[in-house]
Amino acid sequence: MTAAAPALLTLSDISKSFTGVAALRGINLTIHAGQVHTLLGENGAGKSTLIKILAGVHQADSGAMLLDGTPYRPANPRQAAARGIAVVFQELSLCNNLTVAENILATREPARYGIINRKALYRRARELVQDLNLPIDVEARVADLSIAQRQLVEIAKGLSHDARVIILDEPTSSLSDAEAEILFAIIARLKAAGKAVIYISHRMEEIMRLSDAITVMRDGEYIATLPREKTTVDELIRLMVGRRMEQMYPPRLPQTPATDGVPPALEVQHFSHAHAFRDINFAVHPGEILGFFGLVGAGRSEVMNAIFGMLPASGTIRLDDETVHIKNPVEAIHYGIGFVTENRKEQGLVLSHPVRSNISMAALKRFAARLGFLRFAAEKQAAQGEVARLAIRTASLEAAAATLSGGNQQKIVLAKWLGTYPHVLILDEPTRG
Repeated sequence: MTAAAPALLTLSDISKSFTGVAALRGINLTIHAGQVHTLLGENGAGKSTLIKILAGVHQADSGAMLLDGTPYRPANPRQAAARGIAVVFQELSLCNNLTVAENILATREPARYGIINRKALYRRARELVQDLNLPIDVEARVADLSIAQRQLVEIAKGLSHDARVIILDEPTSSLSDAEAEILFAIIARLKAAGKAVIYISHRMEEIMRLSDAITVMRDGEYIATLPREKTTVDELIRLMVGRRMEQMYPPRLPQTPATDGVPPALEVQHFSHAHAFRDINFAVHPGEILGFFGLVGAGRSEVMNAIFGMLPASGTIRLDDETVHIKNPVEAIHYGIGFVTENRKEQGLVLSHPVRSNISMAALKRFAARLGFLRFAAEKQAAQGEVARLAIRTASLEAAAATLSGGNQQKIVLAKWLGTYPHVLILDEPTRG
């Protein structure tokens, strides 16, 4: 870390609570120009809350911030942007009914006498996308893009501002290695231009590759800041979880029984969609894990959506050697299929509903009494069990899902499908968040 680099942003003793629950306690942070400073911590460590304070989404309860030596306390995101803070949030904030260009330059469209100059709009957006080397069409409607492509649009939108501090919250969570390399090249250019980059990620390899300094947070508290070249992955994990980790992954279960003569739990034959994929064939047997790999746009998510009845497709789906016709998700659930989609915000959660009902909504039959009434005590008990089993950090079962961090929201989606006791579980980018 270059000691001579000036302090561009300083946070002193920042604290924040929500409904009596402390999210941040006494956070101290110094960000230097021309460097990448990584925030590292487990789900619920307070990273998202901290960047929302920097972005003007939340206001700190106490503490002080200095930006370029002057007091900084934005009341809203517009004030933060005016002071040179740009944020690429983990949760996408795009308007699906608008084009890529309209999203990138939203609220800053070139206009005269109140009339948007659409030629200039698309020209500016195209120049930005080309300059960033992003493989996206500025005239495409966001609703028609994959989650990875939307992530690239979100990055372009954040970098379209003339910012001095750029905050990237889990920017590679939906990107393939090829798209991630494009982002890393952009970060190198930002550093060379004297910008400060605050980077949030759980991926240790990219953290050790990109970072100049790494700040570890745990349970809403500041733990340590270390120069990247003077720390190790083992030390960072120990600081992050508060103990030494002897094993990164749980031990493998005993080998599953041989599948000879056992029909596949799920088999897909000559599966095709008019535009997304064609002639897909595979089978997965009981006790097996089948992985799918491919670049953005390869059709992985579309195949899974079609199996779950979310996209029309031709071909054959067989469950336990029986041909089934799945026209919608209700039928997929009936046949014992669970699906953790890559887009939890629009397809996995009802963000305004409490944690309890989000966990139980796919398995309401388990809690149904006579005449269609719900056995609330049983529902609550099951939800509490999943919260404990998956270590979901929430103020209560009645807290809105939107108030939880991205990682804890992802755990709710997983808990929802585990609660259906699925015969086949499809996981599309399950570690996102």
